[in-house]
This record gives sequence, C-alpha cells and structure tokens, in this order.
Amino acid sequence: MTKITVKDTEVTVIKVNEEDYICITDMIKAKDGDFFITDWLRNRNTLEFLGIWEQVYNPHFNYGEFAIIKNKSGLNNFKISVKEFTARTNAICLQAKAGRYGGTYAHKDIAFEFAMWISPEFKIYMVLEFQRLKAHEQAQLGWSAKRELSKINYHIHTDAIKQNLIPPELTLTQVSVIYASEADVLNVAMFGQTAREWRDQHPDLKGNIRDYASINELICLSNMENLNAVFINEGISQKERLLKLNQIAISQMKILEDSVTKRLLK
Repeated sequence: MTKITVKDTEVTVIKVNEEDYICITDMIKAKDGDFFITDWLRNRNTLEFLGIWEQVYNPHFNYGEFAIIKNKSGLNNFKISVKEFTARTNAICLQAKAGRYGGTYAHKDIAFEFAMWISPEFKIYMVLEFQRLKAHEQAQLGWSAKRELSKINYHIHTDAIKQNLIPPELTLTQVSVIYASEADVLNVAMFGQTAREWRDQHPDLKGNIRDYASINELICLSNMENLNAVFINEGISQKERLLKLNQIAISQMKILEDSVTKRLLK
C-alpha cells in the first residue's frame, strides 16, 4: 500500500493480484457537493465502460447478470452498490474492502475514468502523480536489483575465501580481517581505493562504495568476484590476483563503455 497526493487529496494505491488498484473512496473527497460512488455506478455510460473492460480482462464475467443490471440503468429508481455489482457479475474491476484501509478500490484503468467524472483537471493530475509513483517504484526496483547482484556474488566470493584462505584454527576476529582484506582487493582493483579510503573521502554519504557504483561497474565487479574465487581456488597469491583483476577491470570497463557509446550513436 502507498499513497499519492492529487490536488491536495491523499489517495491510496494498493496491489491486487499484482495489479494497481486506486481508492476511489479517497478520490471522491475532491468532488464538490454530496456525491456517492453509487451515483457514478448507476450511470449507463459507466456501466458500458465497465462491461467492455471486463469483457477484455475477465473471462469469468457474468454477462447475463450484467445485461440485467445495464437494462435497468437510467431508471429513476435504479441503484446498485459496488458489493452487489461485483457479487452478481463476478467483476474484478472494482474491489470493496473493509478494515483500516477500507473503501472502494478500482483498477487503475477504471480509476482514471472515475477521476474524469470528478473533473478533467483532477484526472490529469491523477495520471501525473500515478506516473511519478511508477517511476519511483522502478528506480527502487533498479536499486534492489543492484544490491541483490552484489549480495549473490559476495557469497560466492566469501565461500571461496573461507574454503581456501582461512585455516580452521583462526579466531573470528582474524577471519573478519581476512574477509575485509579480500573485499578490498576487489575495491582497489575496480575503484582504485579501499572501502576505508572511500568512507574517509565521503563522510556525508550513507552506505558503501558499491552502493554508488554504476551499472557497468557492478557488472564488471560481478565478473571480478567470480574470477577472484577461481584465482583463490588455484592458489594464486593476493598480490598476483590484485594485478590480474585490475587489468581485467580496465579491459572490461572499456568494452562496456564502448558498447554504451555505440548504442547512443545509433
């Protein structure tokens, strides 16, 4: 669950079966006067839109019940709630939820049309704020992917260190020193400095040197972690590995950067 603010109105967004649903109960607060969701739902144009949407996305939609409901629309005494509509037609475009974050939620396609019912201006800002939300989520996803890539290869790397460089009789303190030393082999080979040196140069930044690496640097670092594990298994000394890894980093970064440049020039 998250929230966006549309024209001073806070609107809740949730996931239902991996789809975005927006709280139209929140949205209606932006409409002048006393209006209810049932006023919107009893409208014939609204029902036609919902029926077409369900036909495209919901193979279990009950067209027979929907036809009965649609035929009654326009009559003065016609009124239907969201719960009744979804129960009778097996619709998925609307969700009535109870509890702390209760209310009526609509699939984003439907919610945008509901926003138009409030006002054209409200719909424009609704779409804008939703797009900002999606852009933020994508950025967070990219960040998580980068971190997971580092974690996976870190375990491959540390396993090789544990099996080949750490004698069983070492204390936990000694083990941690060796891990730190090996991590800095990669840091120096890739970034030209140790983790401590980077922290001293950037005291105001949170995280570590790898959190601020580019995608190309992380790809290269991933390859180097795997190669270093192989070099450790082969018994190559730390000094030799550092030199090898530095040469590999220079070569691979040139290839990756050249590849990006070529794509941009196409």
